[in-house]
Amino acid sequence: MASTLRTIPRLALRAPPTAKLSALRLPAATTSSARVLARAYSSQQRQYQLPRTRKAGNGGIIGVLAAGALAGWYFYSKQQDETPAWKKVNYQSVYKDIADLLEDEDYDDGSYGPVFVRLAWHASGTYDKKTRTGGSSGGTIRHAPEAEHGANAGLEVARRRLEPLKQKYRNISYGDLYTLAGVVGIQELGGPTIQWRPGRSDLQAEACTPDGRLPDAAQGADHVRDIFYRMGFDDREIAALVGAHALGRCHSNRSGYEGPWNASPTAFTNFFYTELLENTWVTKKWDGPKQFVDKPTGAFMMLPADMAFKTDPRFRTYIELYARDQDTFFNDFSAAFAKLLELGVKFPDDAPTYRFKPLD
Repeated sequence: MASTLRTIPRLALRAPPTAKLSALRLPAATTSSARVLARAYSSQQRQYQLPRTRKAGNGGIIGVLAAGALAGWYFYSKQQDETPAWKKVNYQSVYKDIADLLEDEDYDDGSYGPVFVRLAWHASGTYDKKTRTGGSSGGTIRHAPEAEHGANAGLEVARRRLEPLKQKYRNISYGDLYTLAGVVGIQELGGPTIQWRPGRSDLQAEACTPDGRLPDAAQGADHVRDIFYRMGFDDREIAALVGAHALGRCHSNRSGYEGPWNASPTAFTNFFYTELLENTWVTKKWDGPKQFVDKPTGAFMMLPADMAFKTDPRFRTYIELYARDQDTFFNDFSAAFAKLLELGVKFPDDAPTYRFKPLD
């Protein structure tokens, strides 16, 4: 700007001659002389005023309109800047894009759906109702040390798969992205509709939860209850949530365990319950941690914590119910999983509830 001004001829920057009169130091004069000088100054000043013409009038109107438009743009931009980030996201588009990421013949059993469900589960299952800490709000599962907890081994696969969508939809929080991915995984693999709300905020590593808040697969019924009661679930809700083991498989290089729970690991069904009750399970003979395999084929597995649902009388009541009635299981799972995803989240008062339809 300064260089531009220096190119303007000096004459253009000089004030009109009359402007110098105000700066002159005049000797004392009579009142009449002062009046003469004042009239002369006023007369010369009028020589430099633009005449009032129709053209000048139109220019004034245009200037007013331009100023109004500029003010409108300013207030619109300011209003946009003040809109909460979560309101700027098209969640239906995010749902579709996540669904498009599910199928991959080169990964596991051909779908990322099961690991997306596990990511949402583990991001949410750290909630402690006494301290009101943990849960999916904050998306802290992406940070060390929480990302490195033993129970979360292998979940970097899911986070990497979803990261391009975080870059595409920059206003979505990690907590919202990870939990919505779990909803997509359930619904697109044949499960029930899961209601979901946006509005989670991202937090940094100092908000990570301590290790030990997620279930230990090597433990029994008492441990399972301790973990889930801490979150605020009852026995029926716990039994419904474990039905998600119908999806996916264990990996020896992640959890230490190996194998799928049933023959259809990419379909959300009540098969976990039917297999648990109807199959014969024996201890697997291998160098890994204790787990069970089906006696007829050895192709399917159960964890020690899974077997607790068969042997514990109170849990078994619900296991038998869900084994014979998939609709009841779907209804109970839908409610329990939606509750899990919202543990500890302080949603905005105007956060809507979504019930996404599975893609055709």
